[in-house]
Amino acid sequence: MNEFEKFREEVRERISKVAKIKKENIILEKPKDHKFGDIAFPCFTLSKKLRKSPGEIAKDFSSKIKPSGLLAKIEPKGGYLNFFANWDEIGQKTVEGVLKEKENFGKEEKKRGNVMVEYCHFNTHKAVHIGHIRTACLGESLSRILEFYGYKVIRANYQGDIGPHVARCVWGFLKLHEGKKPREERGKWLGTVYAEASKKLKGNEKLSKEVDEVNRKIYAGDPKLTRIWKETRRWSLDYFDKIYESFGIKFNRLYFESEVEKPGTDISKKLLKKRIAKESEGAILMDLEKHGLGVFLLVKSDETPLYSAKDLGLAELKTKEYKIGKSVHVVGSEQKLYFQQLFKTFELMKSPLANKSYHLCYELVNLPTGKMASREGEVILYEDVLNELIKHAKEETEKRNPKMDKKTLESVSKHIALASLKYDMIKMSPTKTIIFDWKKALDFEGNAAPYLQYTYARANSILRKAKVKEIKKFDISLLKAPIERELTKMISEFPEAVQNASNDLHPHYIANYCYNLSTKFNEFYQFMPVIHARLGLKIHRLALVKAVSIVLKNALNLLGIEAPERM
Repeated sequence: MNEFEKFREEVRERISKVAKIKKENIILEKPKDHKFGDIAFPCFTLSKKLRKSPGEIAKDFSSKIKPSGLLAKIEPKGGYLNFFANWDEIGQKTVEGVLKEKENFGKEEKKRGNVMVEYCHFNTHKAVHIGHIRTACLGESLSRILEFYGYKVIRANYQGDIGPHVARCVWGFLKLHEGKKPREERGKWLGTVYAEASKKLKGNEKLSKEVDEVNRKIYAGDPKLTRIWKETRRWSLDYFDKIYESFGIKFNRLYFESEVEKPGTDISKKLLKKRIAKESEGAILMDLEKHGLGVFLLVKSDETPLYSAKDLGLAELKTKEYKIGKSVHVVGSEQKLYFQQLFKTFELMKSPLANKSYHLCYELVNLPTGKMASREGEVILYEDVLNELIKHAKEETEKRNPKMDKKTLESVSKHIALASLKYDMIKMSPTKTIIFDWKKALDFEGNAAPYLQYTYARANSILRKAKVKEIKKFDISLLKAPIERELTKMISEFPEAVQNASNDLHPHYIANYCYNLSTKFNEFYQFMPVIHARLGLKIHRLALVKAVSIVLKNALNLLGIEAPERM
C-alpha cells in the first residue's frame, strides 16, 4: 500500500468512527480543484438517516475529526467534507518509495488470478489495416497493465484461417496469378491478391460460384487446395509475426478457426439435443428473444458452422487448456450485439466462461479526407500509415539533430513512428472514433508520444548534467512551491491510475496519466531551476526529477512505448 492509499484508508477509518458506517460502504471522491482538498466525502447519502442537511453533517463531522498523522486539515464545504493530506510526510515517503522500488513502483504484489486477453485477430490471406492496429495496441497495453496489477495474463490471438475470405484469396492466386509466387513479402502480397479478387468477383455470379467451389473443396480436404491453403496460410502467419515483433507482442497461444470449427458444430448439436438451442428449417440457433437479444444463429441448414458456433468451440478449448478467471475480447464495436448474444449463450449452456467474459469494444480508425490514400483504394493499410510516420519522424529528427548518423537516424525514426502510432491508438477512450493525423501523432509539444518521450529524455538529461551518482539524503518537505507539491502528488497517484485502468479495462487512463505527468514536469522545468538551484534545494529537486523519470518510464512501458535516455 503506497502512502496516498494509506492516507485514503486513514480518512475512511475516521469517517467510519464518526458516521458509524462500515469502511467498505464509504465512497470517497477526488475534488476537481486542489483548493477543495485531496479527498472529499459527500454527505448527501447520510442526510435521510441522520435527519440533517448534508451541510450540517459536514460541519458536525469536521468538528469531531482532528488532524493528525497523514491528515493535515479537514474542511466542510457545502455538503462535502474535504480532507487535506500531510504532503510533507506523504511526499517524502512517496519519493523514497519510487527511488527504492524503481521499475516496481506502482506494481501490485497481490496475485489476482488468470486473465486471458484475446486481441489482434488478423485474418490470414488478407491485408493488415489500421483498424487492426488499434486492437493490437489496446490488447497489448491492457495485458501489460493487468500483469502490473497482479494478474497472470494469457495473451491469445484468434484468427480466421478458413472460410469465404480464404477461398477468395486462393481463387485469386490460382485464377489471376496462375499460382505464381512472389520472391518476397508473400504474406503482404496476399492482401493485394484478396483485394484484386474482390474487385473481379463483384457482381459476377459465375465467378462467385467458382469461389464457393474452392471453399467447399478446402473444407472437404481436397489434396491440391489443402496444400495451397497451408502454404499461403504460412506466408500470412510469417508476415504477422514480423508485425507482432515490431509491436513487442508475444502471444502465449494462437487459436485458429480451423481447429475449433468441428468442435463448435458438435457443441451446437449437443445444445440442440439438450433443448437449449432450437432447430429452424434445418439450421441450429439460440432463441434469445426473451432476453432482448434476438436470434443467434449457430449452424446453417447445410451444416456450415458460423462464427458463433466456432466461438463455442473456442471457449471449450480455452477452458481445457487454461484455468481462466476472466476472459477479455478486444474487438470492434460493430460486434457488440454479437458478444452480448455469445455471453448469454455461455450463461444458458453453463459454460465455465459464463459471467467471466468481457468485451472491450473500440470504434473505428479513420484518416482526415485527402491526407493519405490507400494503395488498395478500399482499406487503409498498416504499412502505408507506418511508412508515412517514419518519413515525417525522420524529417523532424534531422531538423532537431542535424549531426545524427544515418543508421541512428533510421532507428530513432522508426522507434518514434511506432511509439506515435501506439499512443494515438490508446490515448482516447475506446468508445471514441479516432481520426488519425500524422502531424498530431508526431507532435513534440502536444498530446503525442514524442512529447512524452522527449519529457523522459529531458529528465534524464538533467540527471546526467548534475553528475550525481546516487541520490540518498533528500527532504521533499523543503520543496514548498505549489508546482513541486502538485508534481509530488501526481507521482503518488500512479498506483491508483494502474488500479483504475485494470479494473475498468481502460488503457487510456495510463495514457492520460503520462500526458498529465509530462505536462506538470515541463511546467516544473520551466519555472524551477534544478542544476543551478540554490545548494540547499538542488539535491531535493534532483530526487523529484529522478522520481518523475522512473514513474514516467514505468507508465510508458504499460503502453508498450520505449522510453529513450536521449532524443
